[in-house]
Parts: sequence; structure tokens; C-alpha cells
Amino acid sequence: MTVLADTDREFWREVLLAGAATAVPRWTVAPVPGTGAVEVPVPRAVVQRLPGVAAALGVPVSALLLAAHARVLAALAGEGEVVPGLLLDGSALPCRIAATGASWRELAAAAERAAAAVRAHAGFPVEELRAELGLPPLVEVAVDPDGGGRGLPPGTLLAISFRRRGTGLAVEVRHRKDAVDAAGAARVAGYHRAALTALCTAPDADPRRTPLLSADERRLQLDGLAGRARRLPDRRVHELFEERAAIHPDAVAAVHRGRSLTYRELNARANRLARGLLARGVRREEIVAVVAERDLDWMTAVLGIWKAGAAYLPLEPHFPAGRIAAALTRADVRLVLTEPGCTGVVDAALAGLPGHRVLLADLLGEDHPDGDLGLPVGADQLAYVLFTSGSTGEPKGVLCEHAGMLNHVLAKLDDLGIGEGEVVPQTGPQCFDISVWQLVGALLVGGRTLLVEQETILDAERLVDTLVEHRAGVLQVVPSYLDVVLSYLEQHPRALPDLHHVSPTGDLLKRELVERWFAAQPGIPLVNTYGLTETSDDAVHLVLHGPRDDGRVPLGRPIPNTSVDVVDEHGEPVPLGAPGLIAFSGVCVGRGYVHDPARTAAVFGPDPHRPGQRVCRTGDSGRWLPDGTLEFLGRRDTQVKVRGFRIEIGEIESALLRIDGIRDGAVVVADRPDGNRALVACCAGPAPLPADRLRTALARVLPEYMLPSAFLWWDRLPLTGNGKVDRTALAAAAAAADGGVAERSAPPATPEERRLAAAWAAVLGVPAEQIGRHDSFVDLGGTSLSAVKLAVALDRALSLPEVLAVPVLADQAALLSGRS
Repeated sequence: MTVLADTDREFWREVLLAGAATAVPRWTVAPVPGTGAVEVPVPRAVVQRLPGVAAALGVPVSALLLAAHARVLAALAGEGEVVPGLLLDGSALPCRIAATGASWRELAAAAERAAAAVRAHAGFPVEELRAELGLPPLVEVAVDPDGGGRGLPPGTLLAISFRRRGTGLAVEVRHRKDAVDAAGAARVAGYHRAALTALCTAPDADPRRTPLLSADERRLQLDGLAGRARRLPDRRVHELFEERAAIHPDAVAAVHRGRSLTYRELNARANRLARGLLARGVRREEIVAVVAERDLDWMTAVLGIWKAGAAYLPLEPHFPAGRIAAALTRADVRLVLTEPGCTGVVDAALAGLPGHRVLLADLLGEDHPDGDLGLPVGADQLAYVLFTSGSTGEPKGVLCEHAGMLNHVLAKLDDLGIGEGEVVPQTGPQCFDISVWQLVGALLVGGRTLLVEQETILDAERLVDTLVEHRAGVLQVVPSYLDVVLSYLEQHPRALPDLHHVSPTGDLLKRELVERWFAAQPGIPLVNTYGLTETSDDAVHLVLHGPRDDGRVPLGRPIPNTSVDVVDEHGEPVPLGAPGLIAFSGVCVGRGYVHDPARTAAVFGPDPHRPGQRVCRTGDSGRWLPDGTLEFLGRRDTQVKVRGFRIEIGEIESALLRIDGIRDGAVVVADRPDGNRALVACCAGPAPLPADRLRTALARVLPEYMLPSAFLWWDRLPLTGNGKVDRTALAAAAAAADGGVAERSAPPATPEERRLAAAWAAVLGVPAEQIGRHDSFVDLGGTSLSAVKLAVALDRALSLPEVLAVPVLADQAALLSGRS
């Protein structure tokens, strides 16, 4: 017996289609017009088992096919709930399925219940059925199961169907070649075959743990997309510095406020300080805190701590004493190095603690030999501890090792083109991870570290003057401050003859900033970076020589000796192009959090795919792009649910920032008067753009339920103290804008307009007096579902298509007047 038995006729009436235009990843390096089709046969043994498995599970064969399809859609979309289209009597009807069952048995039953609900509504207009069930729109159309209709309608990326081939069964995927290439379509077909095979082999297994990827795709993701292998020198950072000090002892190593130290002087000072630490009983991997300004003594202290085999913990003197005390306690610090101007806060922090402070000047003034110590320091030895903000409100102390630090520094030297004689500005605060490579990177190649004081950094003109005066070759700052520097250069153009690379870091690099930068400085590449303190700072780089043709600004590729995986909640790679959690592996991964096993276990662990390696689960969402670069989609904790759909805010923001005329943008959620939640886009640019234009642009790449209901405009988005977008301020502004519309038009002027305003108010939950005659139903938060409700409230005087096609109140009133 095969699945083709006449007793299962309903199977032939139902053809499975992809759920929404963006549910499947776009995947093509070379887009071309037209459509294509690929077909993958289902193993004969699986086909022969389908009827028996269906009977054992108490569902028709069609439910098994629908369950397999739902599992694939869930993997492609990164969703637990999917809405495929079910072809029933010639109409593609939406079918909501929760693909979260603990077994294939449960998923098949859920698929059959969902299909039965659709069958019960046979004959309903598709839009009304979708609205009644609270489902998103379908852009697909019905496909002839016998293969008669071969085209794809506009907006459809893929159409997937199970087709009979003689006595067998095949998965056919028809695809738009400008969106998905043949290899991508073949992978999707393969996922369906794998899902159906797993269902028939082990119906009580968990579908979410069913591997869908082929061996080749799995190998590509785990090996082919990793950073190249690079043999690290069997030296630590301070030892490579010592080698450079021996090569050119009289070259200037560091400069601060007109004072400089040669390689010989800096090395000798660090050696004396290291011996002073050892004389005080400092042990291997003991954590030594430094509370000091960013000056030459601070630099000496860092090198000296490493030379003594200890680990460095930076704490800013501007921190509250309580925060410093908490870090000292968590890290079990007994020795704090500081300077006279910082003793007040240090003493307050140490009150009641067992540790004590030592002035750097006293250590450096002691009579110790200044030759290299030669103390063995292992590659896996602890190098530094940096405290980062924690979601619980308690900072986490990240433990990073020497090998990860060195690997990162060497990657920065390579990708920023830093060589002998280069000047590297040290601009990052001591407690930020970028401060480490900025401090020591130049010392490994015979360059010079320029310590830039904070008052200069905060003054764009003074910073540019400093870069030019000291012939700085590179600059690394957060994107928001690069915007400030660029604005100054746009108003005061000047040559930057020695600056050859600029690296925005610490936040999302926006397309508009990239375009402005290359318009002003076409000869200076940008190096986009991504990483965490937990991954020894940046572990992904992208060197940009100009804006990309696709308008995207990806994160880039893994640096050497680093692997990046995009995985599901079980740590398994998701399909190429699908959203998932970003996980790092390799030498970059730190040990965990100091004296914090619970939070360490939540983020760090053994790599399940690479024996002997550690993995760091970031909590960030991302996906692979066809060119092998990683794209950031946002923090997992920025996911929201709106109208029942889980939404990645980062995906909307990424699409928003690709629209011409938007310089900066963020999306927040506002609570509406009717109790629902709405997405509000907050934009900055030269001039506000019409909401309908923005919505049309976004609708090309996002499903309807991800489109913002309103757009608010700023000259510049508000920023937090560390230069990131202040989402709290944006959310407050969105909530205060009465549903996201900041300005109301003139009140309704005719009986028809007033009737419509009352109907809008009832449907949208907006006070009638706040609705103007030139307002748009969509801008006020109207969705397809509320449009259906409005048509019903008006006794069908306006049809659903008319409500959506003519959204302005006055124009709708004119239609009503013409019919009276």
C-alpha cells in the first residue's frame, strides 16, 4: 500500500504552501529574474509507511504532511507558531499551527485540528476567515496539485507542495530566483524530506530536536563559516612587548599630555612594578584592581600585573564607592593600585573590606631591578576581569584569558592595518573591553599608544586636532560619537592624511552613517565589529570600503581561531538564513563570571560540536547572509509579542534603516487605548517622510503584522549616557503620542465623516474627538482585522478592500456620499 490510495482523497485536495512572504530566508548571491523549481523524492520506505503511521496516530496522511511542513516553517522562521496555507477546494486558506508539541504525535494531532478548523469554514472568503481566526495575511495563491500553474504571484518567495510521482511522492519547491537560488530551494525541499522521514521513523520523538540539515550544510556552518585557523605565537602580550623593547628600546611607546615613555622606559617601569607586587605576595592569577585615570602610570600597572602572573581588574575612579566595593568583594580583591586623586573613593570602597590600597607612585619608587622577570605565564592563564552590566542589576565580572586577548589584538592589528610606527589612540574608558587592545596593540608591532584624555574625546574639534597632530592611523569609537565627529568634519572639511581605518564599535552601525562617512571620507575604510566582553571583545569583523549594494551593514565574519554558530534553543544550527541565537566558540571565549557559577552555567559551557572548546551563548539573535557574513537581528530580550505574534524588533529596525532618508531608527512598543499593543517606529533624518511611503517600503520585506502602526520623528534620537539609543525615552514618547500620531488633522466636517469617526473610534479604541478628517485608518493603528470589523460596523457600506485601499477618513466619507 502507498500513500496514493484512493481512500485518502483529501490528501489530493490539500497542497502545502509557505506561510508568509518572509517566513523563508532570502538566499541568493546573484539574483536573477524568473522562477525555478526543484524536486526532491521522498524515500520509498517512508512513502510506504505513511498510511500505517497515520492510522496509528489516528489522523489522515495529509496531517502528517502538514505536520512536517509546520516543523520546517518553524525552523525557517524561528517561530513556535506558523501559519501555512492550506489548499482547499481551489482556495489557499490560512491555517494556524502551534509547532511546539513534545512529539510528532502531538504535532500531527495539532495539524489535523488546525486543518479541521479550516475545513469547517470552507466557502468563507479568505480575508474574512483570516480575520475571524486572527491570522496574518497570505500572499500565496492556490497551486494546482497536478502541476498546471507554474508561476509565482508577486510577493511569494516559495511555494511548497507534496506531489505524487507514479507510486511515489516528491517534495516540490518553486522559487523566485531573485530571492532564493536553486541550492536554497533544494535545501528547503530536503528539510521537508528529513522531517517526514523523522516523523515516520520515530513518531514519539521531539520534532524540535529533529535534525533537518544535511551533512553538507552542517559541515558548512560548523567549519566553513568559521574564522581561519591561525597559529598564535607562544608568547603573551607582555612578552611580545618585551621583544619589541629589545628591538627598538629608544622608540616612543606611549604618549599622554605631552609626556612620553620609550619602550625601554615603559618596560623597566613595568618590571619594577611587577617585582613590587610579587614582594607583596601577589600569586599566580590573583586579581589585582587598578583605580586610576587613563595615564602612563595606569598603562605601566597593566603591563606590570601581567608580568607578575596576576590578572588585571580595572575600576574607574568616577564610579560610586558602592559599585567599586561590590566588584572588589565579588572578585575577592586584596590589593588595589591607585593614585592620590582617587584615594577618597578607594578608601570609601575598602571600608570594612579585607583589601588595602597601594599608591602606584610608591610601587614605582621602590628599589627593584628593572630587567624582565621571565615568569612563566600560560596561554590559558587569567589575564583580566571586566565587570559588565547584568540583567538582574548586579554587574558580572567576566574572566578572560591571555590566549583570547592576544588572538583579538592580532586580529585588530591585521584588519585595521596597524604596523610599525603606527599611532593608536587609546580612547576607551578603562572598564570597557576595547580599552585593552587600544592600550597594548601598538606595542606589539613597534607602534605608539596615544592616551587621549576624556575632555578631548568629548570635544569633536579637539579630538580631530589631536588625531591630526599626533598622526593617528586608526580611530575606534561608538557609532553615535562617530556621527558627532563626522558632522564636525562635514561642517569643517579637513585632510586626515594619516588616518587609514576607522572602527565603529559597541552598537549597531547604521546604513545612513556608512553612506555619509564614505561620501565625506571615501578613502578611509570602516571596520564594523561585533563581540562581547565574554568573547575577549570583538570576535567578528567586517572591513567596508564603501556602502554595500544591498543596503545592509552586516556584522562581518569571525576573526581567526573563532567559530560563530547560529543555533536554536537546543544549541543545534538552524537552516542557513534562518534567525537563531548567536553562539561563539574557540579561543576567544572567556572562562565565565568570577565567583558566579549559576550565571556562568547559563552562558558558558562545553561546545557540543567541537570537543575541548568552550561555547558562549550570547542572547543575541542573528542569521547568516548568502555572502557568509553574519547579520545582527537584535537582543533576544527585545523580542515582543504583538497581536499574538512574536516579533524581533531588530528585524524591523534593520529593514527601517535600509530606507533612503532615514538616518537613524528604533522601534518600540506602545500600549494602545483599546488594550492592544502597537509597534511605533522612531526615526531621525533630514526631513520627515510620509508614513504611507515608509509603510510601503517596509511591506516589501516584512509581513503585515510586523509593520509599525505609527512613525515618530526626531532630529536625533535620544541617547543614554554610554551613547546608545535611549529606548526608555522613545517608549515614553510613543505612549504620550496617543497611539503614535503626534499631530491631529482638522475635525470631521460632514455627517458622513462624523459617522466614520465614530465607527473608527469604536473599532480602534481611540477617542472620537482625536480623529481628524485627514487621518489615516492605518496610521491610527488599523490592521486587516480591524478593517474587517469596520466594514461590519458600517453594514458593508464600505468593502474590506476599500477600507484598506482608501484609508483616509475624508476619502472614505466621499465614497459613502457617492452611494447615498
